[in-house]
Amino acid sequence: MRPIVQISLDLIDLDEALQTAEMALRAGVDWLEAGTPFILAFGMTGIRALRGRFPTVPIVADLKIMDGGYLETEMAAKAGATHVVVMGRAHDETIELVVKAGRDYGVKIMGDDMVAGDRVAEARRLEQLGCDYIVHHIGYDHRNELLKKGQKPATPLDQLRDIVNAVKISVQAVGGLTTEQAIRTPEYGAPLVVLGAPLTIDGYAFKTASDGALEEKLRTICEKVHAYRVG
Repeated sequence: MRPIVQISLDLIDLDEALQTAEMALRAGVDWLEAGTPFILAFGMTGIRALRGRFPTVPIVADLKIMDGGYLETEMAAKAGATHVVVMGRAHDETIELVVKAGRDYGVKIMGDDMVAGDRVAEARRLEQLGCDYIVHHIGYDHRNELLKKGQKPATPLDQLRDIVNAVKISVQAVGGLTTEQAIRTPEYGAPLVVLGAPLTIDGYAFKTASDGALEEKLRTICEKVHAYRVG
């Protein structure tokens, strides 16, 4: 399959988010992610704004659902999301309800393994509960705290191949990857490449990274990622 490039719009200014999305799509990005800060700032209105501006582009709603699974998935679907994120740390019943809502409304479900003690077992569990994708995620705060202590944080690449081999559904790696690491995730069998903090978004301020050549950088990343073939 042709790998997919997704940009995480972890932004809290709506106009900036729409402009960054337009720039990313010009550069070759395939999917837009309504990041958690964006959703906290604008709710379903923000997702509707993305859907109104980009009527045919897949939109991932990073709701990080922990409870109220059916209703929250339904809300995102009606606002225009095509993919919804549920946390693996949620109760089985919540994940099953998210999956049911996804089937009822034609939305794909992404199960996030952040904070799981056994990432491989978590990926298998999320697949068994009906998720369509696995998000292998090393958390932002956890990474930064280790860096402050002078310790090297784990990266999603550390267990990525094991997780890919453990499930039949597609996997994406998220959390502190360098540009070069993000580009290489399809080599591990993970065809969904996510670009967020710190590559394109300043996570400390929830603003677009202040790089005058960001669009050209994104274009180069997209060209390299799209040149891979997975499976």
